Amino acid sequence: MNTKTARKQIRKLYLIDSVGSLMIAGASWVALLSARGFSTATIGFAESIFHIASMVFEVPSGAVADVFGRKKTMVASRAMAVLSAIMMIFSDSFLSIAITMVVSALSYNLASGTREAMAYDSLKEAGIEKEYDKFASNDLIVYQITSSLATLLAGAAIALGYKRAYAVDVLVGLLSIVIAASLTEVKMEISSEKSVKKRFKEVVEESVSFIKDNPKVRHIIFVNAFIGAVSILVLFFLQAKLPKMGIKEALFGPALFVMGLGAALGAKATTIIKSSGYRKVCVMSFSCVTFALAMSFSGNTILVILGGFIGAFGDNFIQVKADVMLNGMIPSEQRATLMSVNSFAFSVVMIILSPIFGALFML
Repeated sequence: MNTKTARKQIRKLYLIDSVGSLMIAGASWVALLSARGFSTATIGFAESIFHIASMVFEVPSGAVADVFGRKKTMVASRAMAVLSAIMMIFSDSFLSIAITMVVSALSYNLASGTREAMAYDSLKEAGIEKEYDKFASNDLIVYQITSSLATLLAGAAIALGYKRAYAVDVLVGLLSIVIAASLTEVKMEISSEKSVKKRFKEVVEESVSFIKDNPKVRHIIFVNAFIGAVSILVLFFLQAKLPKMGIKEALFGPALFVMGLGAALGAKATTIIKSSGYRKVCVMSFSCVTFALAMSFSGNTILVILGGFIGAFGDNFIQVKADVMLNGMIPSEQRATLMSVNSFAFSVVMIILSPIFGALFML
């Protein structure tokens, strides 16, 4: 793969994330479930189910990408996103919603690690792998901006009703499948040399060995997962809380959009503020999400939105910093494994905290 093709591949990955993030019902799923009468505690359990499934699928999905190819796995990921949207249209009970969350988790896992591995392998094949850190930051910025645009339409999603909103997601998802199908597959010797069973075993062994032998990496992964989980859960449940606080429907989407911009700014800030040590970043990011959680109970809409903005900033500020540090600490052949372990840890923390936050936001 030459330099031109590799950079074109990167642009397509940005585009997949952009289009995928513009699924308006998926971006407002908490608000849509709340509008249908589901309690925040029930929504919290649904979120836990998503992350339990994600935890189960995470490492095997990395092996699937290695064995069957990055491109096919990305296409499968987008297909699962479309399937989950279709299933949500016909879901009328907690059980059916729970099953849909499992399919949605599979969509997430098939892309998680695969996207990063495809980007890195494409750049490496072209001899420009040093551009990967730029991709990591820009990809997160693109994702946050487009996700924020989707939440800007949260009011429209509620006005449309969950069935029509998810129908829009199906159309958007189909477009993302077309883009994924246009990707160029990268060369992988592992897929022709090792069986699925052997690759699964190797991935598990590498994951356990890597985490066991690297206490600093364990610390970075856990802190990043905890701060990220708190920030995301606050933003999730504010989708249900803000309407109950009396925010006007026309202002609901813009409020979520403003909070999402905090995440985009946090991702960009890491590339600007490069001199900050990891410990300082941890303290600042933890302070940001703590402030966000406190403000969510202030009873003041302005303070709630401000808290969400600052919390989202802190989350992505430490996430990009952690990704860059971790990528610099491991050999390239363990990169996909690291992404899987990182996502696995995040899922574990989310499983624990989701029902707790669901009950907390009922108070």
